[in-house]
Amino acid sequence: MKKALFQFAKWFVGILFIFSGLIKANDPIGFGYKLQEYFEVFHISFLNGWATGIAILLCVLEIVFGALLLLGIFRNFVVKGLLATIIFFTFLTFVSAAFKVVTSCGCFGDAIPLTPWQSFSKDIVLLLLIVYIYINRELIKPVTDKPAVQSSLFAAVFAASLLFGTFTYNYLPVIDFLPYKVGSSIPENMKIPEGAPVDEYLIMYDLKNKKTGETQTMSDKDYMGKEVWKDENWEVIGSPSRKLIKKGYDVKIKDLMITDASGTDYTKEIVENPYYSLVVVAYNLNETNENAIAEANALALNAADQFNIRTVLLTSNSAQDADKFSKRLKLFMEVFYADAVPLKSMVRANPGVLLLKNGTIVNKWHYHSLPSFDQLTEKYFSK
Repeated sequence: MKKALFQFAKWFVGILFIFSGLIKANDPIGFGYKLQEYFEVFHISFLNGWATGIAILLCVLEIVFGALLLLGIFRNFVVKGLLATIIFFTFLTFVSAAFKVVTSCGCFGDAIPLTPWQSFSKDIVLLLLIVYIYINRELIKPVTDKPAVQSSLFAAVFAASLLFGTFTYNYLPVIDFLPYKVGSSIPENMKIPEGAPVDEYLIMYDLKNKKTGETQTMSDKDYMGKEVWKDENWEVIGSPSRKLIKKGYDVKIKDLMITDASGTDYTKEIVENPYYSLVVVAYNLNETNENAIAEANALALNAADQFNIRTVLLTSNSAQDADKFSKRLKLFMEVFYADAVPLKSMVRANPGVLLLKNGTIVNKWHYHSLPSFDQLTEKYFSK
């Protein structure tokens, strides 16, 4: 029984750590954004510039610890590393849940969103299993006793996980779990389907008894049903609040609004263009790759000249900064503005390029893999 329980704990923890590490390494930039939220909470925002690098390193550690646990090599190092890691993550998820400072821990990236309390519960289970593994670590048997082979296995796992994280950082996630993935329709993802459930709320009143000083919070239904409003001893304090009692349909894209410099809404016009259009996303012009912007600009010129294809640049910078940037690089593209949050979700690159048609994302590219005009013509524009 003890051996069976130990094997279950070992395989469960090992596989979960590998899975968690791979999911986050699939989108290290997204994980880096989540780390920046934690940095803000703990007032260490000076680490924001290193967030993606730290994210890749944490993913590599998770994958390596999980794989080495299953391989049974470097036993003492691995169980201590697992224990330190899970204590650290448990602390973070507890802070998120108890103080409501980060609404999603990012444990499994955007693939499996968890609430803070769900994340904390998951970490408690893992903590108990890892403590059990640590106590019974003598039961861990290596797949080989040869030090040279063990070192080679470690090097292979470390190199593979690091290369995977580096690749997805430079060439977009292998699997896109965001609402702007290739093949998705932006207009459809912005709608609530007909008949879909909506959020249900209760109106909550804070009440105080004038005679006794007693206070209580009561829903509008109880307030009216029990006819508390007729009792002159009770008075409503402050303004009523809303309490969510049943979550309705969650719109996949709810924060996208594209405007021009004067604030005019161009969202519908841009995302519902029935023809091919190119959307260059550079959420931060101060940090964007200017050579890539220049390359995209040349692409826009050719596309407009030969196929009358519209190209727009979306950024979250101020209109003043964007205008200076556009003039300095002699941009042909029209410049529009949106919040940084949806722009970061559109494409994990700065800049990145989306090819749209009738609101559907036909394809998208990191600037490292931007196709040539001839390639786009052959595959899309000439058909």
